[in-house]
Amino acid sequence: MSATVAEHGHVERAPSPVLDFLRTYVFSLDHKVIGIQFLFSTLFWLVIGGLLALGIRWQLAWPWTPLPVLGKLLFASEGGQMPPEFYTMLFTMHASIMIFFVVIPILAGAFGNFLIPLMIGAEDMAFPVLNMLSYWFMWPAFIAMIASFFVEGGAAAAGWTAYPPLSGVQAAAPASGPGQTLWLWGVIFVGISSMLGSVNYMTTIIQMRAPGMTLFRMPMTIWGMFITAILQAFALPVLTAALFMLLLDRTLGTGFFLPEGVLINNAEVGAGGGQPLLWQHLFWFYSHPAVYIMILPAMGMVSDIVSTFARKPLFGYKPMVFAIAGIAGLGFIVWGHHMFMSGMNPYLGLTFMLSTIMIALPSAVKTFNWLATIWGGRIQFTAAMLFALGFVSMFIIGGLSGIFMAATPVDIMIHDTYYIVAHFHYVLFGGTMLAVFGGIHYWFPKMFGRMMNEFWGKVHFVLTFIFLNGVFYPMHLVGAAGFPRRLADPYHYEAFAHLLPINQFMSVSAILLGLSQLIFFANLFYSLFWGPRVGRNPWKANSLEWTAPSPPGHGNFDFQPIVYRGPYEYSSPEVDEDYYPQVQPPPEKKEQAAQEEPAS
Repeated sequence: MSATVAEHGHVERAPSPVLDFLRTYVFSLDHKVIGIQFLFSTLFWLVIGGLLALGIRWQLAWPWTPLPVLGKLLFASEGGQMPPEFYTMLFTMHASIMIFFVVIPILAGAFGNFLIPLMIGAEDMAFPVLNMLSYWFMWPAFIAMIASFFVEGGAAAAGWTAYPPLSGVQAAAPASGPGQTLWLWGVIFVGISSMLGSVNYMTTIIQMRAPGMTLFRMPMTIWGMFITAILQAFALPVLTAALFMLLLDRTLGTGFFLPEGVLINNAEVGAGGGQPLLWQHLFWFYSHPAVYIMILPAMGMVSDIVSTFARKPLFGYKPMVFAIAGIAGLGFIVWGHHMFMSGMNPYLGLTFMLSTIMIALPSAVKTFNWLATIWGGRIQFTAAMLFALGFVSMFIIGGLSGIFMAATPVDIMIHDTYYIVAHFHYVLFGGTMLAVFGGIHYWFPKMFGRMMNEFWGKVHFVLTFIFLNGVFYPMHLVGAAGFPRRLADPYHYEAFAHLLPINQFMSVSAILLGLSQLIFFANLFYSLFWGPRVGRNPWKANSLEWTAPSPPGHGNFDFQPIVYRGPYEYSSPEVDEDYYPQVQPPPEKKEQAAQEEPAS
């Protein structure tokens, strides 16, 4: 019996069954293996999406200059020079891959799968087979996206929002070729995967918590995953239906989104009578809640990391829970702020504007509670803590710029400028991806039983923090000057010609930001095989996953966990140590158990 079992006096569990290689590592029903499958798949797509971003930045810094190395290979007929159509494909596929194949699945798929059962004391997900399918439904999406680069006309080029009529007709134009159809199929399969996962997460969290694990004893990571699953369950069916309708418009000529008189090669296409604005309503009804699907789990993870390394209880636990719920609830009624330029009734626009600004209130609650948690703490500046603190600071910048855009008059001025690009990159890269890097450093010992190198983790953080600000902060400046996004050569217009040097600065920063990630990948893969081995609880944290073996076996725990308190009881006066695990009985119960032991 392990030390943890002996210390807490719980019943030891039976040994796990022996499975063959395919059932253990490929078609696994174990939530931890599925989470790790999601992790490595999304890291692969992170590299692809990052390379596409560097292609965008190359064109904006050195327009019509042949791409180094790949230019002659990709554009032999153009002398190595990127054609405008390829640039349109670059920004479409960069955004699509980063959103649908990286940020959403790495949070909900990788961390959600690995952590939810461990942090609530369950043996596995409620529906293991459904969980396996949620990963393997990603593979048709992977194949469709990869194939789209090689079909006639290239990959999708209608923007990640795929607005019709540009995306709604099957034509020879790059934005409407077979690559766009493959894009639709890819996003449909990603949506199905997410819906399967959301059902599993909600059921697991509601039904399979360990004894004593009440809702308000759950860590913030679980609250973030739980509310994200609710968002996915209610919002994704709307987008999936819209994707099928757009697919039918393209393939069967239906008229859901195509208006009368759409001409391709001087011939009218489709049945007509549809409404392009209907697509925008359906798309943004999902895609604005999706913004919170891409940030709420990260907020929960950062809360756990900050409390652990400040060695203090999380300040305002219940307000933090209610703030996440408030952000999610408001997220469902603000989708129209993406459509201020579409000719909206001013009174309706005012409603969307005010409800959007209201989201600043629960966001501020979370921000000030993180700061209050840090205040006066005995901070341990680990790599995970640095990334968590970086998340807080970058989220503040991204959130403040969001308030500006929520105001209709301001949004009309900066819509489709680089100010918008700056905002969502501060939230999603400066925010979410820093939280992801912090989460990988924090839970890597639990995933693989080894420790990542702290020195190189800190080097990775410092370089990433410097260069991400070098890339994205100047975007506010050029955006305020009206610099448009989605144009391959804005300098053609005299009003933007003077902005070339600052774009070159951003592009050099982007290249250095990309190179900095090599440190992370080297650290990750080296540590997988040669990192120092660790015990169950290297961080001296309180939540349940740190009482399981590292890495956990099948069934997670070698004892039945019983929860006595919340996950943030650091520096408690009841114990001598500065941490107080959720499974550790209070002193009076320990004494009672010791007195009863001889009689048993």
